[in-house]
Amino acid sequence: MEFQDLIAARRSVREYDTRPVPVELVMEIIADSIRAPNARNAQPWGFIVVTNPAMIRRLSDESKKNILWDMGDNPSSPYAVYRPILENGDFNVFYTAPCVVYIAGPRDVRTVAVDCALAAAYFMLSSADRGLGSCWVDLGSVIRDPDLKREIGLPKDHVIVASIALGYPVRIPAMPPRNGPRILKVVE
Repeated sequence: MEFQDLIAARRSVREYDTRPVPVELVMEIIADSIRAPNARNAQPWGFIVVTNPAMIRRLSDESKKNILWDMGDNPSSPYAVYRPILENGDFNVFYTAPCVVYIAGPRDVRTVAVDCALAAAYFMLSSADRGLGSCWVDLGSVIRDPDLKREIGLPKDHVIVASIALGYPVRIPAMPPRNGPRILKVVE
C-alpha cells in the first residue's frame, strides 16, 4: 500500500468480527513497530499480547473499575463523559476485539511515553497495512491489580503507555472531520 493510502486507511476501529488474529501476525506487526524512532535509540518498549477472551474481559473490567473510582463524584473529570458506558457491566472497553496489545516501558525512562507512543503509531499503521483494524483505547490502560499485572507479565517498574484493540474490522469508519494544520509560526 502506498503511504498516502495507508494513512487514509488507518482508522480507529470499534467493531470487530470474531475471527482470532494469529499470534504470528501480531509478531510481524510488532517487528514493524520496533522500527519506530526513539530517543537515544533506547528502545524502551515492551509488548504484551492478550488473545484470551476471558482475560481481555478481566482487563476491561479492571480498567473501568479504576477509572470510575478515580473520577468519583468529580463532574470535571476528563472521563466524566464516559461514566454511562463505564458503569454498564456489559460494555467492553476493547469493543470485544479478539486481541489486545499493551505497549509498556520502564517508568524511569524520561522519554518512555513518547517512545512507546511512536511504536504504537507504527503498530497501528502496520496493522492497517495487513487489513486489520486497531484502536488505541486509553480506557483500557488503567490496570492496578498486582495479581493481574503479574498474570499479563507487566514488570513492576513498567508503565502502560498504550493499550490497543486489534482484530478484523466489521467495517472501517470514515475519518472524522479534521481541523486544518495549526501553524504557530514559521521562522525563516
